[in-house]
Amino acid sequence: MDLRIFTEPQQGATYDTLLTVAKATEDLGFDAFFRSDHYLRMGSGDGLPGPTDAWITLAGLARETKRIRLGTLMTAATFRLPGVLALQVAQVDQMSGGRVELGLGAGWFEEEHRAYGIPFPKEKFARLEEQLAIVTGLWQTEVGKTFGFHGTYYDLTESPALPKPAQAKVPVLIGGHGATRTPRLAAQYADEFNIPFASIEDSERQFGRVRAAAAESGRAADSLTYSNALVVCVGKDDQEVARRAGAIGREADELKINGLAGTPDEVVDKIGRYAEIGSSRLYLQILDLDDLDHLELISSRVQSQLS
Repeated sequence: MDLRIFTEPQQGATYDTLLTVAKATEDLGFDAFFRSDHYLRMGSGDGLPGPTDAWITLAGLARETKRIRLGTLMTAATFRLPGVLALQVAQVDQMSGGRVELGLGAGWFEEEHRAYGIPFPKEKFARLEEQLAIVTGLWQTEVGKTFGFHGTYYDLTESPALPKPAQAKVPVLIGGHGATRTPRLAAQYADEFNIPFASIEDSERQFGRVRAAAAESGRAADSLTYSNALVVCVGKDDQEVARRAGAIGREADELKINGLAGTPDEVVDKIGRYAEIGSSRLYLQILDLDDLDHLELISSRVQSQLS
């Protein structure tokens, strides 16, 4: 089971804070550092000092880390034109020496679009499908040849399809709870399917839909990686779990039901139940970015048991 650290910087984090967490992620042996792609805080709090841009952040981290994978859960297709996004991700991949992964979703948070003057179209899923075709098509085009795409929402003519990523193939993540279109897109474009904040039962059901869609498209179901994103709250004892839950405005009992919470042994046991239904990678949502002792505990007492 791969453990990846997943952050939500729109809730309030500077680049320096994210760098500190990313370096701890690397030093403590986790597989990757991922972040959300949002421009407005959610829920209570003031969001200070304000949002940071996902791909600018990852470009900086690409130069200041050496081993960990870097990526987004999920970049919103509404934020960037697909040609520009393909260029940005390819450049960050070059800057990292080939460690980038692209999570791409339709976009859903209307308030942040209004707050920053970003159009929020009705036909978001159809735009996402065209973006996936364009981004992957640009990367796959041979050097010296051009790429064209003429869709309903985007039109590219004789694009040089440059630059290329450092990797032969940048892994693409698609995720969500949709029962029909999401599995179909995952089967067509994704290297990894991720379901966020879902129970074991719901995860198993959605993984089954993706496997069925892959088989229907003629693709081996096991050619995709299946993963979960879950809030994490680990403590050496119940008192420490409660303290950490309170620090992020949650209740320990609720987190034990809806996330990965409890003592290290309790969390390892629940991770095992996700592994049993086919999940091989977990994105651990860390909401208190100042609590580096939390990361150290997960590394020494949870990750060590999984390896």
